[in-house]
Amino acid sequence: MATLESIAIIGASNDRSRFANKAVRVYLDEGLTVYPVHPKEQSVEGLKTYRSVLDIPGRVDIASFYVPPAIGEKVALEVIRKGIPRVYLNPGSESPELFRLLDDAGIEVVLACSIRAVGKDPGDY
Repeated sequence: MATLESIAIIGASNDRSRFANKAVRVYLDEGLTVYPVHPKEQSVEGLKTYRSVLDIPGRVDIASFYVPPAIGEKVALEVIRKGIPRVYLNPGSESPELFRLLDDAGIEVVLACSIRAVGKDPGDY
């Protein structure tokens, strides 16, 4: 896979105790371009927030889901249309249907905490 440069955090939050906010901070620390995605927030950690991954300009390398499976299934259709090649389904966001939907579309699905995947401890954020 090509060098990873950008990530969409689906369900990004301004609540610093939430994993979706911690993920934004972790990936900023990792030097990636971070796109917070939330239908109601205007910004997260000073970054412009997008209502949909389809609103993000340019390529997105990874999407990390921090939403319940029912919402994830709707967002997955947008991820497929956007052509995002890899998705992290964080604990609580996964379901067999969501996995199958993404996998059938040829997307690499990782069932893991995207924060720990880069060797970080969420408790440090």
